[in-house]
Amino acid sequence: MNIPYVAVRNLKRKLTRTLLLFAIVTVVACTLFAATLFLRSINNALRIGTYRLGADILVVPENAENKAKAALLSGEPTQFLMDRSVLDRIRSVEGVKNATPQLFIKPTSFTCCYNVDVFLIAFDPATDFTVKPWLEKNLSRPIGPQEVITGREVPVIVGDNIPFYGTNFTVAGTMEPTGMDFFDRSVFMSLEAAYQMAENSRARSLQPLEIGRDKISTVLVQVTDAMTPDRVAIRIEHDIPGVKAISSDTVISTVRKQLSGLMHVILIISIILWFIVLLIMAFAFTMIVNERKRELGLLRSMGATKSHISSLVMIEAAALSAAGGAAGIAAGFIVLASFKGVLLQYLKLPYLFPGAPDLVLTVVAALFVAVATGLLSAFLPALTVFRTEPYDAIRSAE
Repeated sequence: MNIPYVAVRNLKRKLTRTLLLFAIVTVVACTLFAATLFLRSINNALRIGTYRLGADILVVPENAENKAKAALLSGEPTQFLMDRSVLDRIRSVEGVKNATPQLFIKPTSFTCCYNVDVFLIAFDPATDFTVKPWLEKNLSRPIGPQEVITGREVPVIVGDNIPFYGTNFTVAGTMEPTGMDFFDRSVFMSLEAAYQMAENSRARSLQPLEIGRDKISTVLVQVTDAMTPDRVAIRIEHDIPGVKAISSDTVISTVRKQLSGLMHVILIISIILWFIVLLIMAFAFTMIVNERKRELGLLRSMGATKSHISSLVMIEAAALSAAGGAAGIAAGFIVLASFKGVLLQYLKLPYLFPGAPDLVLTVVAALFVAVATGLLSAFLPALTVFRTEPYDAIRSAE
């Protein structure tokens, strides 16, 4: 007996009911898969972005804490300054292993097709541990005085020229995507190039850039293994008045706490939806079995075993759930692609689509849950069929 063939034919016989159950599984699978993939993408961006940052602590002016956090998490272009002498004082604090300065510049003078909302970040090639490792891996020479490295989301290619404040820069390379706009929508140049650009802007730009060589925006700090970032941050704030030491772990953990609340809500909703679908499908298959008792009894009398009949019910449930789960996953991709921009704009969080292994694992897990739900919903009806004798089944339908 070809059990799968018979199962599919049975599903086609009651097409309206089959399509209704299919739609229920599809909607639930779509909702849960899209929500799971969205949260995994945010966590993926936070993980890669934190690794790419390479710093345990960001030291900024005391009144610029919120701007710095917004820049780090959402890549919002900003500009604030502090005296460069802070750098040497930070290096003398106990627990500081490495320290490097960065200068944040909010561009205001674009031309033509480069009118995009990017973030200028100047770094010190001699001491940098955030951008420099990428350069050593992807660029076999030091960055030139009029060259820049662009994030993946900046719409340029290697060799293009970009004007900033009246100075033309050549794109020497692009960075790998991180999902964090702080990197993906930024343009990196050397500190010397930034200071020279500011000096030239007084004669070349309608909006001069007033930044002296004694100014920086932030100091990125790596701590020694013997100290925790929080302890070193406290020491920096104690020894150097007027600065705020922000632990990168604190920023990321704050976002993860926000996500944790969202994940709990999604988990509760998911359990409720799953339970409702389980009840609906269990009720539906109970009705299906009751309607077909005479037919199933005749199959038994013609030689079909108890396991054949039980398998028939279970295969129907598995096929229906697998088809609905696959359709839900496909719909989840479409929904996520359609509403991702709106959600990210509202939440102001980084986002990076998972790699192929994680994506495959998520798809397989979603399909497994869908099929398991169908099998579980059909288990009791199938058990009832297994325990019913042919004669009783035929007589019960009379």
